[in-house]
Amino acid sequence: MPTTLEAVRPIELAEIREARERIAGTIVRTPLVRLELGPDYPDIRLKLESLQPINAYKLRGATNAVALLPESERKRGVWTISAGNAGQGVAYAAKKAGVPCTVVVIETAPASKIERMKALGARLIPVAYVAWKALEERSFPGVEGAFVHPFDDHNFIAGHATMGLEILEDAPDTTAVIASIGGGGLITGVGSAIKALKPEIRLWGAEPETAAPAALSCALGTPQVFKEWKPSFVDGAGGRSVFPRMWQRMEPLVDGYIVVSLEETKRAMRLMADKARIISEGAGALPLAAALTGKAGQGPIVAIVSGGNIDLKQFSELIGSVAG
Repeated sequence: MPTTLEAVRPIELAEIREARERIAGTIVRTPLVRLELGPDYPDIRLKLESLQPINAYKLRGATNAVALLPESERKRGVWTISAGNAGQGVAYAAKKAGVPCTVVVIETAPASKIERMKALGARLIPVAYVAWKALEERSFPGVEGAFVHPFDDHNFIAGHATMGLEILEDAPDTTAVIASIGGGGLITGVGSAIKALKPEIRLWGAEPETAAPAALSCALGTPQVFKEWKPSFVDGAGGRSVFPRMWQRMEPLVDGYIVVSLEETKRAMRLMADKARIISEGAGALPLAAALTGKAGQGPIVAIVSGGNIDLKQFSELIGSVAG
């Protein structure tokens, strides 16, 4: 681990365009589809990152970050810490680069994510949620190799930013973009591209009511710990706190935050399944739930469906528990 980290700096448009070329052979240019809800609802389009090869957007950042590691570091193997999607992304990128991968994985991660990481050849080390400490320290006992941070990594974020270019090409009339917030890498990346090209577009972060440190940080003006944090089926978003370095990245880009209930999130999952036949995990449904509150305006709104990695039994139970 380096004694000092690279200072936080903006993601430049040139870096985003270079990342796009770099990862083009690995990621899918995902579709942007209109969600047909009728005249009483906002105009909402869904950016379907759930259709990536790992069924989540993290492949963009992981591919770019692993590709940009010095050869000497990459040969030693790579490792990351993840609740599942970043782990899959790094494992996929590592396999393509022909190097070993270790994932320190949150033990409550869905079985589907764990099985996918194993299938990609990753060595898994299950841990409790205290792995957030390891994320800050960028080290974990018994793990060696090049650490790929799942959100606080400039190259990782630049990979995610490529999504912003696609959104503006496919929906140039967009007035707002909503992204779920876990560590903050997704919204920082997409926001870097959006604000560079069309700064008038409003960027919103979506969080669950059980884990909303970014909204709290915005209200108080400094990065905060969310003391009322509770685990939920929204395992891919909603952290215990906002890392100060990520707050530095997010604050200049994000216009506001929308907190939604777990019931609203389940309703959004059901709506996507019913209207568009899309399977979304909890974190992937947060932006749609936020758009449906009306707080982001009448649109056109792009809601990023960040992932679809959820056990089908759990998915069925969740959408079955809300009224149609």
